[in-house]
Amino acid sequence: MAIAELTIVPIGTGSTSLSRYVADIQRELEKQSGILYELTPMSTIIEGSLERLFEVIRVLHEIPFNLGAGRVSTSIKIDDRRDKASSIAQKMKSVTDLLEEPQEMLM
Repeated sequence: MAIAELTIVPIGTGSTSLSRYVADIQRELEKQSGILYELTPMSTIIEGSLERLFEVIRVLHEIPFNLGAGRVSTSIKIDDRRDKASSIAQKMKSVTDLLEEPQEMLM
């Protein structure tokens, strides 16, 4: 499974607020099959096959246009690990496990 972090920014909307767009993007994600997703304060993380991620990103990129934006900037980071299984949950667990280990004093 691949993991993508995306930030979709409508430009020229006359407002600094983005929550309307974020909410509509989340509503669309609820309808999409074959992916997992997680909203963060600064972006959205989606997980699925690479082909499916590109399909979903294309749909999400169109949402601000459908809401009247004249320009949309979408930033995408993709983590496509093929040496072993990877997931949003696995990546978080790796860090959490390290945080739970006792740390040696640094001198």
